[in-house]
Amino acid sequence: MIIMLILASQSNTRKALLEQAGLVFSVTPAAIDERALETAAIEAGGDGRDVALLLAQKKAAAVAAANPGAIVIGADQTLSLGAELLHKPVDRAAAAQQLDYLRGKTHRLHAAVALVRDDILLWSDIQTAELTMREFSEAERDDVLNREGDAILDSVGGYRLEGPSIRLFETVSGDYFSILGLPLLALLAALSTVAPETLT
Repeated sequence: MIIMLILASQSNTRKALLEQAGLVFSVTPAAIDERALETAAIEAGGDGRDVALLLAQKKAAAVAAANPGAIVIGADQTLSLGAELLHKPVDRAAAAQQLDYLRGKTHRLHAAVALVRDDILLWSDIQTAELTMREFSEAERDDVLNREGDAILDSVGGYRLEGPSIRLFETVSGDYFSILGLPLLALLAALSTVAPETLT
C-alpha cells in the first residue's frame, strides 16, 4: 500500500530538508488564518511554544481533511523575545529594524511539527533553541542584508543561520534543523514508527 506524504508548508527550507533526507512527498500549503489562531492562543494564556504547536497541528489537519488517507506534515516556527512574539519582516527595512531589535539580546525559536492522517493527530513535537545576537554594527547588518537578499523575508527572525546571517550571532544553543524550522530528526523517528513506508 502506497501512502502519500504531504508537506503542508510553503517553506523552501523545509522542502529542501525533506528532500535531502530522501523523502518522496508533495507540497500543499495550508490555507489557515495564522494570525487569528495565534491571537486566540495568546488570549487563552498560551505562549510562543503553544502557538507554534497549534499552528503546526492546524496546518496538517487542514490539508489532511482534503487528502483522505495521506499523511500530512504540518510545521511552524515562532520567535519569542521574552513574552513578545515577532513575525516575518515584510521588506528589507523591516528586516533591518528587526535585526536591530534583536541585537545584543537572547531570543528563542520554537519549531513544531505534527503528523495528521484524516482527522487523527498521529504525533507532534516541539523543540526550542536559544540564540544570542552580538552587538553588531549597522555596516555589518547592512552587509548581511545585502548578501542575503530577499531570502531573509522567509524567516521569522529576519535572518538565515545557514547563510551569511551567521555572522551576526554570538552563541547558538539547540538543534540545528529545528533552528531552520523543522525538527527533522524527531520527525524521521516518528515516521519510522507511524508510517515506515514513507521512508522506503
